[in-house]
Amino acid sequence: MVDKAAALRYHAEGRPGKIKVVPTKPTVTAADLALAYSPGVAEPCLEIARRPDDVYRYTAKGNLVAVISNGTAVLGLGNLGPLAGKPVMEGKGVLFKRFADIDVFDIEIGSTDTEEIIRTCQLIAPTFGGINLEDIRAPECFEIERRLIETLDIPVFHDDQHGTAIISGAALLNALLIQAKKIEDVRVVFSGAGASGIACAKLYKDLGVPAENIVLCDTKGVIYEGRTDGMNAHKREFAQKTKARTLEDALRGADVFVGLSQAGVMSAAMVRSMEKKPIIFAMANPDPEITPGEVEQIRQDAIVATGRSDYPNQVNNVLGFPFIFRGALDVRASKINETMKQAAVKALAELAQRGEGAPEAVLRAYPGEELGFGPRNIIPKPFDPRVLLYVAPAVALAAMESGVARKPIDIPQYRERLVQRLGEISSL
Repeated sequence: MVDKAAALRYHAEGRPGKIKVVPTKPTVTAADLALAYSPGVAEPCLEIARRPDDVYRYTAKGNLVAVISNGTAVLGLGNLGPLAGKPVMEGKGVLFKRFADIDVFDIEIGSTDTEEIIRTCQLIAPTFGGINLEDIRAPECFEIERRLIETLDIPVFHDDQHGTAIISGAALLNALLIQAKKIEDVRVVFSGAGASGIACAKLYKDLGVPAENIVLCDTKGVIYEGRTDGMNAHKREFAQKTKARTLEDALRGADVFVGLSQAGVMSAAMVRSMEKKPIIFAMANPDPEITPGEVEQIRQDAIVATGRSDYPNQVNNVLGFPFIFRGALDVRASKINETMKQAAVKALAELAQRGEGAPEAVLRAYPGEELGFGPRNIIPKPFDPRVLLYVAPAVALAAMESGVARKPIDIPQYRERLVQRLGEISSL
């Protein structure tokens, strides 16, 4: 666990915060300044006015992402507001840069009004190559993302929804492979029907889990046909015709548990009641619904993943958003669609299956750990540099094949450029 004093010291000492802006062109001489600003800056302005797409040639737009939040769902801490959410958004910027060499401006919006947030994003969109929505509570986050995708011509991605869905989706494919289960046969039970839970359920369905085999539970129990208490349109999409009313009821005979709720909600009896070779994704943060150690005491045939770095199989969103945006930006995609998300899932699953070839950077970051593909290694490690080389090209190719890429590229040549970029990232 991180020490509180150390965490506060890390953020406060020296230059406060975690990010800064640095120039990318010389600014040493008067001639440099004349090019950087007046009068030289007029030339690219005129070119962009004539050909708007030249903004990608003469400015940082193509490598710049806005990380936007109103602080209504900060980590697992709730509605802390925009100021208290800023350290998280700065941290997100660090991850974008550290793992994919993408620049970020974090923007905290002082409003909980859905229309104000949408309009703010629309107005500032010309600055950016993409928008990453973060820590905005459900159900408002669904409408905000939907409207922005419809009205903007740059990628918009709510990481709290799709990041968790994509990483856990890759983990699911590999866990099913190890447990010798077919995706079309498994029954999946969710604890948690907020932004992450709904997004995971949708993606799992797209990957092949039958809709009738997905049961969602929230704080009031099973989401079933005819329930009126605590419902919304997103939950109704998954309402099942079932007699089960509690999480305990729903888990009897289930193959997969997906926890996106709170610590301790899964009991030993629930684990025992699941089907043979169960898959348990207890992803509540900071403390999971049940710990891997607790599961292991009950049965040895389970595969367990959590959101924590001190347990095997960490479902960490940093495996997704930097590389998904990298691929989307590099082909100038107008959106991040379902085809691109599934491509990211399959690329991550494929890389995990090649765990035996982990590079030196991974071996140093995880000393003494067995890194071969298996029940304790169903998804790649966050510090595996190969994630960039697998996910970004897969996303870029999917964007081209699905018709949302405006700058087609040669994928083999692109991989070579990414290898070069890795060298630059390692010096950050």
